[in-house]
Amino acid sequence: MEFEDVIRNRTATRNFKTDKIEKSKIIKILEAGRLAPTAKNLQPQKIYVAQSSESLEKIDKVSPCRYGAPVCLMVCSDRNIAWKDSEYSSFEMDAAIVATHMILEATNLGVDSVWVRYFNVLDVQKEFNLPSNIIPICLIMLGIRADDYGGNPLHNQRKNLDEIITYI
Repeated sequence: MEFEDVIRNRTATRNFKTDKIEKSKIIKILEAGRLAPTAKNLQPQKIYVAQSSESLEKIDKVSPCRYGAPVCLMVCSDRNIAWKDSEYSSFEMDAAIVATHMILEATNLGVDSVWVRYFNVLDVQKEFNLPSNIIPICLIMLGIRADDYGGNPLHNQRKNLDEIITYI
C-alpha cells in the first residue's frame, strides 16, 4: 500500500472477527516497532504479544476495550533504560513512536487495529507480573474488522492545517 493510503486508511476498529492473524503478519508488525526511532536509540520498548486464551482473558480483566480482537500487543517501556535528564524521561514517547509504527504497518498489511489506553497501569503490571520498571503505555488490539462494523464516525473529522500549524 502507498504510504499516503496507509495514513489515510488507518482507523480505530472497535469490533473484530475472531479470525486469527497470520504469524508472518504479526512478525512484520513487530519488526516495524523494532525499527522505530527512540531517543538516543536506547530502545526501551518491551512488547508482549497476547494471543492465547489465558493472556486474552487477562487483557479482558484489565480493560473492557479488546473488542473481540484475537491479538493484543501490550506496548511497554522500561523506564530504567529510556533516555532521561533531570526533568524528562523519554520512556512514554519512545513507546508511543513504536506503537505508531506498528499500527501503520498493520494497516499496510490489511490488519485492523485500535490503540487503547483505557486501563490502570498497576492492574496490568500485577496481572502480567511485570517488574515496576516496565510501564504499560498502550494496548494495540489487532484483527480483521467485523463485517457489521460501521466504522469510526470521527475518523474523517480533522482540523484544517491553519488551525494547527504556525510558521515561525
